[in-house]
Order: sequence, then C-alpha cells, then structure tokens
Amino acid sequence: MIERTERSEGHASMRGGSGAALRLGTRGSALALAQSQMVADALTTATGRAVELVRIQTAGDRSAAPVAQLGVGVFVSALRDALLADEIDFAVHSYKDLPTGDHPRLHIAAIPQREDPRDALVARDGLTLAELPPGAAIGTGAVRRIAQLHALGLQLEVTPIRGNVDSRIARVLGPAADLDAVVLARAGIARLGRTAEITETLDPMLMLPAPAQGALAIECRAGDTDLVELLAVLDHAPTRAAVTAERAMLATLEAGCSAPVAAHAELAEGEHGDEIYLRGAVISPDGARAIRLSRTGTPADAAEIGKALAADLLDAGADTLMGSTEK
Repeated sequence: MIERTERSEGHASMRGGSGAALRLGTRGSALALAQSQMVADALTTATGRAVELVRIQTAGDRSAAPVAQLGVGVFVSALRDALLADEIDFAVHSYKDLPTGDHPRLHIAAIPQREDPRDALVARDGLTLAELPPGAAIGTGAVRRIAQLHALGLQLEVTPIRGNVDSRIARVLGPAADLDAVVLARAGIARLGRTAEITETLDPMLMLPAPAQGALAIECRAGDTDLVELLAVLDHAPTRAAVTAERAMLATLEAGCSAPVAAHAELAEGEHGDEIYLRGAVISPDGARAIRLSRTGTPADAAEIGKALAADLLDAGADTLMGSTEK
C-alpha cells in the first residue's frame, strides 16, 4: 500500500526531467515517519532538493506475530520492492532491520550520524533495572534483549511484546498498564521526543545493543548514480565504520536481526590514529550461556575486524548458542 504524504520545505528540483520532488519511501509508523522526515529535512538543507514522503505498508506492519517468527527483512521488503518498481527514489530503513547480504540492485548511499545505540528501560515509579522487584513483568520484543535479561539473573518475568514505541511505553505508563517495565532502543525513544520517560539508559556491559542499533540506512537504486552522489552528503564516516564492523560480525555468524547476537563498535583515538573497539556477544535464548569477546583495529579494516571477531566467537562455540533452546 502506497500513500503520499507531506513534502519537506525547500526548492523544487528536477527528477527525471521533471520538477517533481524526490520520493522518499517510509513505513507509516510514528518512528519511521520521524526518522524519514529528519532525513528529508537534512537532505533539503544540504542540497536544496525538495523531498516528499511516500508511506508504504510492510508485512511486518500488518502482522502481530513476533519478529523472530516473521523473519529477517520483514520491515524492508516492501520498501525495496517499491524502489525496484521506481515507485520511490530512495528509502530510509532502521539499519538493524536490514538483511546482512548486499542487494545486487540497491545501494546504501548514506549512513547518517548514529543516535545513541544503547537500550533503555522505561519502568513504573521511576525504577531502574536493579530496583525492579523479583517477579516484576518486563516486556521486550527482541530475542537478544530477552536472552540478556535472563542472563542477569534478576528473577524477572520477561514477556515478548510487539508494537510501536508509543504502544509499548503505554503498557507501563498508560491507563491500562499491564507491565512493570519495557526495554526499547534508546534511539527510537529519542527520535520521538520521549526521553523524559526513560528511567535508565542501560550500560552495554549489562545489555549489549543489536548490530547497527541507532543507525539509519539510506538506500537507493545502484544505477541512479546522480542520486547516489547526492545522498552521500548525509553519510557519516565514523558511523559507517562502526556499523560496518558490527554487521560484518553478524553476517559472518550467518545470524539475522532476530538472533540472540549483540555487537557494539566504538571509535576512539589511539596511538596511531583512530581505532575501532568492537565488542560482540552471542547468548543462548534462556540466558544460561554466553560468549563475549572483543577485537580492535583501524576504521579502514572495519569489515575485517567484524569477520575476525565472528570467527573468534564461532571458535568459542557461538554456533551452538544461537540455536539453543535449553531451559
């Protein structure tokens, strides 16, 4: 389903020989629209090009099934289909939702500066994770988060949930609240302007984020060379290096976005220039077993760092944890 929405302010430019605005495909959720409008505004500011949002409903939006059951790419396939059909000119994805393999006809033209990639807790009465009482009901949608919550040994009742940011927070703070807390990506809460409701931003030592969490991917057709060049103005090299390392680790593990795999890369100044410090973890779904390792290297070697860390994890038995269903 395709629905045209607002156009960002700016000077109209030519597309395909016409004066039409560039068409930016987006999911219709509040978060997706906020992210896409942010990209549209940034592109207009940087280049003067007008952009209109085109809402596209995906299979993930129509289903209430858990993400792990729906599979990798459930939120992006409809956007990619629209790109390939020339119904839109480019799309904005939450990068962590993208399959790890390259698409032969599409290109990630830009990865803007990343939001805070950490997870965040929204709990009743302003509680932190450690302050939640034994038996407290805590909801989250990601297998990775569920596994790490179990691993903490806090005797919490972890409940798999679906829904957008607003509906998940409502299950804690709304009039019909049925949970004591939820864990969400901090980036999504921030982009919706709701950070005041966060009761704790979780240290990655407790809750390592998903690969590419907090990052956006701006995708267009690989053959649209002028558009590839135009969109590149929004690319943020440090973010691209960090995300490349994280996703290379994920791809080498042959794990999808719904697997209990976590990664976080940071860039810091080293003795001989910038360095990437990449941490990775694979946790059994029940939280009983986990392998956590790290690697360092230069930003130019981001992909190789991720592949090497994945090899280290596999050597340590990570493949047995990803399929574990032990209780």
